[in-house]
Amino acid sequence: MALSDDLSRLSARAKEAEDRFAAATAEARERLERDVEDARRRTQETAEKLRAHTQRVTQDADVRGDEIQRSWNEHLRRARQRIDARKAKHDAKVAVHDAEAATAYAEFAVDFAYNAIEEAEYAVLDAVLARMDAETAANKVPN
Repeated sequence: MALSDDLSRLSARAKEAEDRFAAATAEARERLERDVEDARRRTQETAEKLRAHTQRVTQDADVRGDEIQRSWNEHLRRARQRIDARKAKHDAKVAVHDAEAATAYAEFAVDFAYNAIEEAEYAVLDAVLARMDAETAANKVPN
């Protein structure tokens, strides 16, 4: 997949998330619970794909992918523990606190994703520059 296709995919996914958020506020609770479980499943699948991709990338480049992947996996584990624990509680004050914590986590996730998109843009532009440098260097070599 071309790098520009990857950026387009990120943009489309961000728009899809924005649309789902807007729709979620109007959905029935049962539907929203199903959507949350679906999103969780997709997140796990994406994390597994990222894990596989990270393994491929670390073989070809000097990156901190394994460290980032471990950190992300730990982050997901802790977030899911908090989410699972929240489901077991019924106290109204706790529910309000949990809603605030869930909102804060969602804001963090959006910020993290935004930063990931910026990092992806940087990586794509750097790759294009590296390719240009390689082509320039190849053209300087006498035949």
